[in-house]
Amino acid sequence: MWERLYIASGNRLPIIMTTVNRALSAPINIHCDHSDAMGARDAGWIQLYSENAQEAYDNLIQAVRIAEHRDVRLPVMVCMDGFIISHSIERMEMLDDMPVRNFIGPFKANYPLLDINNPVTYGPIDLQDYYIEHKRQQAEAMKLAGPVILEIGKEFGETFGRSYGFFEGYMLDDAELVIVGLGSSTGTVRSVVDELRAKGIAAGLLKLRTFRPFPAHEIAAAIGGAKAVAVLDRSDSFGAYGGPLFSEVRSALFGKNDAPPVVDYIYGLGGRDFGIADVHGIFDDLQDIVQNGAPEDEVQYITVRE
Repeated sequence: MWERLYIASGNRLPIIMTTVNRALSAPINIHCDHSDAMGARDAGWIQLYSENAQEAYDNLIQAVRIAEHRDVRLPVMVCMDGFIISHSIERMEMLDDMPVRNFIGPFKANYPLLDINNPVTYGPIDLQDYYIEHKRQQAEAMKLAGPVILEIGKEFGETFGRSYGFFEGYMLDDAELVIVGLGSSTGTVRSVVDELRAKGIAAGLLKLRTFRPFPAHEIAAAIGGAKAVAVLDRSDSFGAYGGPLFSEVRSALFGKNDAPPVVDYIYGLGGRDFGIADVHGIFDDLQDIVQNGAPEDEVQYITVRE
């Protein structure tokens, strides 16, 4: 079924898919990590990640507007951590149906399948003549999706009181030690940041919401002034140098003046717990990097038995 993802994006279908992130076999495992969505990161889908149930709910509502926008017309994955979010119980605000209907608006098909006066063909064969042009159009649509995501996130905040951007910075403005992450684990990081701030340590968090399109310039501007950065990857990229998020963050900072050292922590695969002590260990490592420089091996595995 993998190629179906590419067919959906190549046909510019505004599909919304809730992706409950889980590990992939083998060995058989159905618990949380980000291997499923990260494996599809180049399939042409917009990807929004959620820290908790409230964000997953809000992201789904916004995803409809994003996908159907005339400048975009791309499918959207709304990602939430398997079991940690999908099977948990927590407080959240449900919105009334009518304001949500008004926010989303009616669906307007660009090229209706049943318009007999203006017939169209979907999914035709497209060989050397035009294939690369259509792929370039997809790439341009993904670029245009960035401003649309910001516009709709702002409008959602004006309507419902919760605004969204590409990411959320926590204690980031003056942070010297920064962790970048996705999903539910960022809540754990936020708690440790509070502890360290109470001790006078300039820790911060960048919680990424939009992984595709990847907001490289915005991320570089947000964390470029840090002294050391750690990236959390809840998936591996076998044979690559580090996990998917690490590669993107390092690329965003590459060539920037005084870019901070960036290290990668692959963690929590298959649902392995990621706790307060793990985050403290990462911040301890970042303090050591500030004093002694980056380690020779910039990719570490944590939450794994030695």
